[in-house]
Formats: sequence, structure tokens, C-alpha cells
Amino acid sequence: MEYKKTPSENDFIYGLHPIIESIKSGKEFDKILLQKGLSNDLFKELFQLIRQNEIHFQYVPVQKLDRITRKNHQGVIGFASLISYMPLDEVITSIFESGKNPLIIILDKVTDVRNLGAISRTAECASADAIVFPLQNSAQLNADAVKTSAGALLKIPLCREKNLKDSIKYLKNSGLQIVAATEKTDTLYYSTDFTKPTAIIMGSEGNGVSNEYLALSDERVAIPILGEIESLNVASAASILLYEAVRQRLLSAK
Repeated sequence: MEYKKTPSENDFIYGLHPIIESIKSGKEFDKILLQKGLSNDLFKELFQLIRQNEIHFQYVPVQKLDRITRKNHQGVIGFASLISYMPLDEVITSIFESGKNPLIIILDKVTDVRNLGAISRTAECASADAIVFPLQNSAQLNADAVKTSAGALLKIPLCREKNLKDSIKYLKNSGLQIVAATEKTDTLYYSTDFTKPTAIIMGSEGNGVSNEYLALSDERVAIPILGEIESLNVASAASILLYEAVRQRLLSAK
């Protein structure tokens, strides 16, 4: 992710000691920028922590760091996360304990910040219970994402998972049907029963849902495309499926 404008100092932490201690205390970072060529002992300690905690990082020239802050950054600037994440097992336990019928959306390699924000806004409006996405190959949850979501990213539980395949298996074992949105099927979305406990997988616009996740799905559903453009924006497609679930559930409750 490129930071094209200078962030305010409330958006980042700089300096080796402050960032090391922040990571040790459990603070979450969206990304850490590291000056090329650093190799002292403190830097090695920081890099080990970055690896252990699977934090996104990028090597950059010192000039880029100098553009972000004129203060003594010591070759490292960390962009603190605006978002708090929740363990998936805690979310599922809480849903079942509350007596609610689970509705979860899973994002597979959705990397566009605006799509993520729009999907989270729809998910919150549809009273979905959580958004699940991978630690890697996912949009960065920055201020732009929060703004696009109209604040929904601060309201709906977010689960950032190290292994999305294991997370899908966990949801299946917890009694949720896995519904994958894909063009690789003749089954249209409205013929699927969304009144069951459900997790919907949405894939990237370029590649769709990964084959390994399709193999785990209980249902594969398509949205009919009647015009000349080949596909819908992923946020639009997610809205259609989420509100089909809402429609069916409202009707079944009558």
C-alpha cells in the first residue's frame, strides 16, 4: 500500500524502542516501514517481532520515511491499526450463546479498500455477524476503509485469520453451511436456502473464490448476468447475496 499523502502523527508510531514495546504490549499494526540497509541489534529484535506477529512490512528508502516525519524515526515507522480484531471461535461462541442464526461473510483476496468498506457497510446493515478475511492478501483496514464503510468497520466483528482454509473448516464443523459465490455453477443464488446458519465466501474480482475454498463449499451459487459486462463488482455481488439472506429470513419468521 502506498501512502501518497503525509499522515498526521496520530496515525503512526516511529522509533525502534516505541515500536518494539508497542508490539510486545499487543498493539496491532497495519504496516511497518523499514529503512533499507539497517542491521543493528535493535533492528534485528524488531524484525524478529514483525515476523513472529506476521505484521505487514516494507523496505523503503530513508527519503520516504523523512517525508512522513521530520523527527528521529531511527529508520522505522509503524502505522497503527484503527481496528480491533476478534478470534473467530469467540465470535461463533457468542453468536450461538445469544441464540442468533449465524450469517457471516468471508472475503478471499479482496484487496481493494473501497470494496472492503462497501461490503462491511452492507454487512452491518444486513445484521451479519462477522466478516472473516485472511491475514495476507487482504485490503488494509485504514482510515479510507473506515470512511467508505460509514463506520461499519468499527461496529461489526472482524476476524483476521492466519489460515482461511482452517477457518472455513471450523465454520463447517460448527454447523454453518458454506456458500461460495462463483460463476462456475448453474445454480442461481435465490434457489439456495439462506435461512440455515450460513457463511458466504466472496472472491476477488480478478480470480473469484479460490479452488481450495470452492472444494470446501456446501453450495456454489451464481448471480445471473444479463448484460454485456461479464461480472458485478464484488461489493455489489455481496450486497445481493446478503440481502437475499435477509429476505428469506424475514419471510421465514412470519
